[in-house]
Amino acid sequence: MEGKGSLVLDAGIERSYEVLLNPEVLEKCIMGCKKLVLIDENKYEAELSIGIAAVKGNYSSTIQILDLEKPAHYKLAVKGEGGPGNVEAVGIIDLSAESENTTLLSYSYEAEVGGKVAMVGQRMLGGVAKLVIQDFFKKLGKELKRSKQNA
Repeated sequence: MEGKGSLVLDAGIERSYEVLLNPEVLEKCIMGCKKLVLIDENKYEAELSIGIAAVKGNYSSTIQILDLEKPAHYKLAVKGEGGPGNVEAVGIIDLSAESENTTLLSYSYEAEVGGKVAMVGQRMLGGVAKLVIQDFFKKLGKELKRSKQNA
């Protein structure tokens, strides 16, 4: 399964990059994230509880941030396992300044799903992936606004 997209963030590129890599913000923005703990440099352990259709369940995950090129690029490697199955995904995030106060974020991802969840079908899994991504960016937008007000 793969996908890509882009959106404009209401913040400059430096602040967008900082907020995107802030573990406290990530914990708030990742759907169903119960815990996000740093276990090594740029590597986190996460506990997620997802409540969507056939992917409903609890997952233990590792999230690693790779290929950091501040403030324009990084890669996320995610591995997760839970009762409904497992997932391995790689996401690439690219940022470019649109103006002093806006940043274009482009993303792409590839994911492989195994276990019971894999039997659901690519169309449904693609829909779930889009929902999770949209939810993340909606919450991220709120966090960017909140950080702007506190700056």
